[in-house]
Amino acid sequence: MKKILLSLFTGFSALVFGQNYVNQVIIVNEGYYDYMSSQIVEPVTVAVYDPATQVYQVVNTLVSERFASDAIVVGNEYYVAADQTIYKFDLDSHQELASVSCPGVRNIAHTDGKIIATRGEYMIAFTSYLHVYNAADLTLVQEFTTANGPQFPSQNLVVDGTNVYVAVNNGFDWGNEVGLIGKLDLSTMTYGNEIDLGVDGKNPDNMMIKDGFIYTVNNKDWSGASISKVSFDGSTNSTINLASASTGCGTSSLRDDKIIYQISMESVLNEFNVAGMNVVGPVAGFDLNYYELAQDPVSGNLYTSVTDFFSYGTIYVYDASNNVVTNFAAGVSPGTIVFDVRSSAGIEAFTNEVSVYPNPFEDRLMINGVNGVYYVTTIAGSIVANGNLSGEDQIDLSLLNAGQYLLNIQVEDGRVITKKINKN
Repeated sequence: MKKILLSLFTGFSALVFGQNYVNQVIIVNEGYYDYMSSQIVEPVTVAVYDPATQVYQVVNTLVSERFASDAIVVGNEYYVAADQTIYKFDLDSHQELASVSCPGVRNIAHTDGKIIATRGEYMIAFTSYLHVYNAADLTLVQEFTTANGPQFPSQNLVVDGTNVYVAVNNGFDWGNEVGLIGKLDLSTMTYGNEIDLGVDGKNPDNMMIKDGFIYTVNNKDWSGASISKVSFDGSTNSTINLASASTGCGTSSLRDDKIIYQISMESVLNEFNVAGMNVVGPVAGFDLNYYELAQDPVSGNLYTSVTDFFSYGTIYVYDASNNVVTNFAAGVSPGTIVFDVRSSAGIEAFTNEVSVYPNPFEDRLMINGVNGVYYVTTIAGSIVANGNLSGEDQIDLSLLNAGQYLLNIQVEDGRVITKKINKN
């Protein structure tokens, strides 16, 4: 469903800006694979969540995969890395467009029309830990072997133009972890210039780019955690130790100008100041054991997941003040959360079809020219009113406190408009 974001600021006229909005949140639930019985108990599922309507639904089930590990949105498609396979789906219909076998696929990235994939598997040695595919049809472009690519299992990826930086950790060979960042130059299709993060930077699990630097969250030998800061050429290379326990399976994320992370078995989130390379300390408002952390790039809300890895999964969404704005049930082990961000540019004509007035309003709001349903939400996303529209409607919002809200209208033809409204 294509969504349209409109901003209405004064009286009866709409001033339309080309601004970004989150069309849907894609959630990959890893499911539950019983390694003792070699049975898929709960399959991998791909679900979407609509922040405007707060509707969650499963759109794909990957019945043959033991788990999933990553997802990315690229244009009108998205890609999912799941166990033995990379899948390509249409972003609107969620129809599978292509797939390719890639045993041990861990993380994926996109640039220059290519999908880059890292690989690694417990107790299995591959001859190649880095693959490059054509994004259009997922045909293999190049397979980097241990002779001309990473020599060890690799994990996270970040992109800077046609350069892709690869976190090499050997994380499946306990006791023999490494901490390297390799550079893949897609313009020349060469790999090299590995940066050694040192003894305290082993086992980089997550990697982020901020203000021209690469930051990695490292799990060392699983008995401690650290954060490294590296420049693209390796001239800056420093590591700060965090704790005498690991951060678990990727429970870290960049949130504004800080890295938030959680130490295994703890129920607090901690902040790390990337500018000063120092630990800020625990963040108030977080009291659960989280699995995935991801910041909405438009609203700034933080999406988190909680799971026991075999029976349930729940998503909690926090605002900038760390208040829970909503929560909803997901599948088992929701381990990847990514955002479908779109632009509202080019929809001025549709604006004139719908009248919303007065704005600001006192108690009642008039909505003319549209059939469908409406949801009024806080700026943070909590629904405070909803109902049906029949073409000429007066809705009672007298119980709302004064302030700014979002009016989301789901039109019968599938379009959705969102307008800012203000109550006096």
